[in-house]
Formats: sequence, structure tokens, C-alpha cells
Amino acid sequence: MTNEQLLENVALVRERMKRAAASAGRDPKEILLCAASKTQDAQTVRMAADMDIDLFGENRVQELTSKHAQGAYGTKPLHFIGHLQTNKVRQVVGVASLIQSVDSEHLLHSIETQAEKLNICQDILLEVNIGEEASKSGVSAKNLHALVEAASILPHVRVRGLMAIPPAQCTPDQTRRHFAEMRRLFEKIGNEKILNVCMEYLSMGMSGDFEIAIQEGANLVRVGTALFGARDYFIK
Repeated sequence: MTNEQLLENVALVRERMKRAAASAGRDPKEILLCAASKTQDAQTVRMAADMDIDLFGENRVQELTSKHAQGAYGTKPLHFIGHLQTNKVRQVVGVASLIQSVDSEHLLHSIETQAEKLNICQDILLEVNIGEEASKSGVSAKNLHALVEAASILPHVRVRGLMAIPPAQCTPDQTRRHFAEMRRLFEKIGNEKILNVCMEYLSMGMSGDFEIAIQEGANLVRVGTALFGARDYFIK
């Protein structure tokens, strides 16, 4: 992808974000654009880091560590947004400024252990399986509060919000209902004023549905294809 193509795509996504925010009476400046850079090489990411993108998100640990080592993200924050296995926690904690996909107490404690070793506090989001899909990671809505409570007592982990991915086969109306339910959960937990838990980020919405997500309250959207084009999954 050329610099000109990427600039155009970023501008188009920003315009779509602006229109979606306006339709909901929101300020577009309060919504962060996360460039989901899975399969993009370091050169492309480095080029994007100079554009109107707020932060980067990686799904794969190997890509995150490789591009980070090459300085691809520049000064932009780096989030981990994919499923994180406990045996790879040590490669992500302290490198990603935010881990968006924490979905179990087992993973929580692995992050806590590594963060303690590094003497840092690792920011996280709790991932909710809002569509209750058996094949998808994420804590169920009914078990979310218990996970919030478990995280709140860990001294080296700090909950900054929630993340979700609705089922891919949903209609726009179904997707909207899932996003609305996420906002309800987000606001409910925020109103409880739980120690060490701050509902700052509601991360939801990707290339095909980020406008609906913004209309329903997302303040962080994860966009890949609309920025970089269709991914080449054969890239090693």
C-alpha cells in the first residue's frame, strides 16, 4: 500500500467516525482510532504511525514483539487485542500499554505475576463474550462482575474498561443490541465505583460495524481492513 492510499483511507475512516458521532450527538474527539495492524509489515505500520491514528492494536504476540523491536509504532501507544495465552503473557506485559482481551481469572493472575516481576501496573480491559458464542473467548455477561471483583484486588493490574466483538453473522440490528448491552454493562460497573476499576474505555466496533458502535457509546474502535485493505493471511 502506498502512502497516498493509506492517507486517503485514514481520512475516510475519520470522516465516517465524525458522521457517526454527530448522528449520536457526540464529540468525535472523544473516540480513539485503533489501527488493527495484524499481518501488516513494520514498514507499513511505521508509515501509518505518522498519520491521524491514535494507537495500534496487534492480535498476535509474535507480530507485536517483532514490530515493537523494530520501532514500527513510533510514539503511538500499542495495545494487544487478540486472544492471549498464559504462556505468552511475559512477552506482552510491559510492552503493550493496554491488554484489551483479558477474559479469565487464570489470565488475570498470570498478568499480575509478570507485572509484579517488572514492578509495573499493567492496564487491561475485560473482554465480554456478548454474543455468548461457544467458540469465542470472553467472559459471559453474567460472570463479568465476578471477574471485575477478582481484578480489583490485584495490586499490579488495573481495569480500564471493557471490550467486545459481537457475532460476525449478526444483522445490523442485532449488532446494535449487543453494543447497547455492552454500554449498559460499562455504565453499570462504572457507577459502582469499585476500587482499582475505572470504566474509561469501551472498545467495540471494527471495520464493518464501527459506526454502529460509536452510535451506541464506543470510545475506542479497532479498524483494520478499512485502513489497510484486505489482509493477506499467508504472510509469515
